[in-house]
Amino acid sequence: MGSLRNIASVPELTKRLLFALAMLFVYRIGVFVSVPGVDRAVMEQYMRSGATGLAGLFDLFSGGAMKQLSIFALGIMPYISSSIILQLMAVVIPSLERLQKEGEAGRKKINQYTRYGTVILSCVQGFGISFWLESLSESVAKGMVQYSGIGFNLLMVLSLTTGTAFLMWLGEQITERGIGNGISLIIFAGIVASLPDALVQTYSLSTFAGGKLEPILLVIIAAVVVAVVAAITFFERGQRRIPVQYAKRVVGRKVYGGQNTNLPLKVNSAGVIPPIFASSVLMFPSTIGNLFPGATWVNWMQAQLVPGNLFYNVLYVGLIIFFCFFYTAVTFNPVDVADNLKRQGGFIPGIRPGKRTADYIETVLTRITFGGALYMSAICVLPTYLQASFGVPFYFGGTSLLIVVGVALDTAQQIEYHLISRNYEGFAGGRGPRLRGRRG
Repeated sequence: MGSLRNIASVPELTKRLLFALAMLFVYRIGVFVSVPGVDRAVMEQYMRSGATGLAGLFDLFSGGAMKQLSIFALGIMPYISSSIILQLMAVVIPSLERLQKEGEAGRKKINQYTRYGTVILSCVQGFGISFWLESLSESVAKGMVQYSGIGFNLLMVLSLTTGTAFLMWLGEQITERGIGNGISLIIFAGIVASLPDALVQTYSLSTFAGGKLEPILLVIIAAVVVAVVAAITFFERGQRRIPVQYAKRVVGRKVYGGQNTNLPLKVNSAGVIPPIFASSVLMFPSTIGNLFPGATWVNWMQAQLVPGNLFYNVLYVGLIIFFCFFYTAVTFNPVDVADNLKRQGGFIPGIRPGKRTADYIETVLTRITFGGALYMSAICVLPTYLQASFGVPFYFGGTSLLIVVGVALDTAQQIEYHLISRNYEGFAGGRGPRLRGRRG
């Protein structure tokens, strides 16, 4: 209660929290606004009848919007895919690379390009989903689409693209005027909102409700979930602290510098971005395949890209490792850090300033990033095998838990910084910052 009183004592923080909650409330209302011309009851029955794979993954990241055939069925994934494409293009296109280095003006221009890309990808994915729904309506989900044809396709694309554009705007507003990363919080809210339904489904599978899950298996599942949450919390707080010393400088009659400090490098500096990016990339080919229903290569691809499938898991792990290194390289530049240390009179003991320092930081960062990538891959993949073995809902997989715990920790840390900067006790209670990094 004391921490909540501290939050209420900071008007700006209270305003930001209320604004973020209000925007998330608007998002949850929009999940239940269905696209015209469809029967969401039929879709919900289809999803509950054992639909898994990428349909379940889409439903997970959209917060149940796919099951509702909502205007938010695409979720925020087109925006994430557009961000990935822009960041990859910046590596090979000099003009985009220059924009990234132009500060605020360049960031705004790249954000504008990202929005354009989001609309284009939403249109493509919207057509794919509309064709997929028509094929389902003709086969396993009779009556799902009430009026098929080009009119339905265009209406579906318009509705889904508008919904994604609105979610993109909501996420940007939360980031700017709320607390935390708006895009991550939208995904977080969707997963958390789906957890009660997942608990009910798990209970219905137990022997208490006439199912096959024995009580001991429920205990094992709960223990796995707790262990995964503990592991995520442990590694997300992990840091490798590089000692830094500052030389003494005499300016007039005053002596500056001479203190010892450290340069903290997080074990997982990319946060929850890699699994979100990896999931987005794996969902996109299936959406493209929906544009060509019945094709042999489409059937093969959809059969392979099923969560829990060996081929899917290998691709998933590879993409997670790639995005861990890629996102860390984009957000952290060892050369800039080394130059800043040199200008401020700082140095790493035993390492010459300049290029040697940059090389040393890059070596340390590569090693801990590799460890962080392995940890993230294990968290995202291993619980999926247990979930598939026990038949529990996909919401208890490692990916969903990683996103929920990671976003919760990051948001709590931002609240912590707001409180500490105003000389209040930390959000976790006690004096001073409580959400400290663990030494690597």
